[in-house]
Amino acid sequence: MRVLARLLCLCLALFSVPCFAAMVADLYQVREPVTSQTPEERNAGLTRAFDTLVTRLTGDSKAAQHPALAALRSDPQQIVSQYGYENGPPTVLMVDFDPVSTERSLRQAGLPLWGANRPTLLAWWLNSSSEGNSLVGDGQASAAPLQRAAQHRGLPVRLPLADLNEQLVGTPENLTADSPDALRQASERYASDALLAVDAHEDAGQWQAQWRLWVGDSREQGSAQAADADSLADAVMLAVSERLAPRYVAAPGAASGQLTLQVQGADLTRYAELSRLLEPFDARLQEVAGDRLTYQVNANAQQLRAQLGLAHLQEVSAPAPEAAAPAAAGAEGAPVATVPAPRSDVLYFRW
Repeated sequence: MRVLARLLCLCLALFSVPCFAAMVADLYQVREPVTSQTPEERNAGLTRAFDTLVTRLTGDSKAAQHPALAALRSDPQQIVSQYGYENGPPTVLMVDFDPVSTERSLRQAGLPLWGANRPTLLAWWLNSSSEGNSLVGDGQASAAPLQRAAQHRGLPVRLPLADLNEQLVGTPENLTADSPDALRQASERYASDALLAVDAHEDAGQWQAQWRLWVGDSREQGSAQAADADSLADAVMLAVSERLAPRYVAAPGAASGQLTLQVQGADLTRYAELSRLLEPFDARLQEVAGDRLTYQVNANAQQLRAQLGLAHLQEVSAPAPEAAAPAAAGAEGAPVATVPAPRSDVLYFRW
């Protein structure tokens, strides 16, 4: 009751939270193309939708093959709330999965869960062909494959406007450079947590891409090939999702132990935001003292730091410990106060 009462006191200092991370809309809705509406094709489509959802929620494309999910994968309708069709071409099977039963099944299988609050990616995507180079911009027709792929893989992706100045920046040299300095400077006008640079080429009807992902000071990179622009965009987004997920989620029991997290500068709005961010780590609120919140979480320190970085919290040093009562005499006979050593299982952050 004391914790609840103190949470209500946070209402006195409500204001918005500067956070680039986005809540992924329709996280439990999957759209899969099908060739017909026959029962056989429907069942195959439901299985593909199940595989897509499990990959989206775990960041692991092999997770759906987990033995503990075999029965569920053979009959996904156990966790389907509704499904229907959208006429094409192509015809699309649209499946809504029940979040509660889905999460329960994945947790029972010992699989990680990646929450809906995810880092926002600013995608610099350059398409090159015999007709020339084209930087994909927000609102352009060429952006549709990227947007579909981002939704399919559960990633919040933004695109630059691709105006004249940005076209001068979005060159193959800048998109494949080891340093993202040129892109970062041009990206300051957009709110994002990470930069994705993709240099895509089309040749004789085949597509291939080199991609680089920068999150803070770290870089990931890879390549993809596909028969068309839609498949290429999906392959890139899948690879990016699999590289991002380990930074933010851990499988149950994989953490090195329980951590204590103290966050200074909270109000009710920030408490709600923090609760969403900490959801993947089974966070339990232990204490509210003024604007300080104390949690117990199941995560390793690196993943917890990455997740809190989505809300742009700053890690701070442990507060100066209070000296204990004098316990011994020094060389000159003066009492010596003992100071507790800093705890390695406690992290301190502030807004």
